[in-house]
Amino acid sequence: MKKYVLGAMLLVAVSISAKAQFSLGVKGGVNYSTIHSDNFRNSSVAGYQAGLFARIGGGLYLQPEVYLSSSGGEFNSNDNTYSGKVTFTNLNVPVLVGLQFGPKNLNFRVMAGPEYISVLNQNQNLSNNFNAAYNNFGNSYKDNMLGYQAGAGVDLGPATVDLRYQGDFDKYNTYYNQHQNLWALSVGFKFF
Repeated sequence: MKKYVLGAMLLVAVSISAKAQFSLGVKGGVNYSTIHSDNFRNSSVAGYQAGLFARIGGGLYLQPEVYLSSSGGEFNSNDNTYSGKVTFTNLNVPVLVGLQFGPKNLNFRVMAGPEYISVLNQNQNLSNNFNAAYNNFGNSYKDNMLGYQAGAGVDLGPATVDLRYQGDFDKYNTYYNQHQNLWALSVGFKFF
């Protein structure tokens, strides 16, 4: 762990000393997430996100972020005998690599990178027969996940707008083969 922290500090120091651009800001927005599962119909739920980001570099940049978000999904069996809604409160830590282009006060961006997701809280509302089966399997949703994000954005002076897709590398629930993905729209403001 010390190697990673030291490496990150060295990267920041080299970037700043090379007169690379550095920005720090806040962001917030909405997302629509779905939990996909075998043999279930899925529907999306709305959520939120709010947190901080840093941007290091010029045309090619590194953008680490940390923010709180809510996500989840609704699912029903094809014969409507099983149903459920699950929502999560997450701590998200994406590290994105991006490319920006355009005039100084109007930058267009594309970005992608890995993401660590820690589930801080979960709320399950499952039908009685689904809840009994779920408990009998002894299976629960994971507390930590690895995922990815990819998207595009635009900077208008200090204001930023991003549209991103988020997917996961792991299953949220292995027994039911549940994966979550979401679309997020956020706005932000760079302090410097």
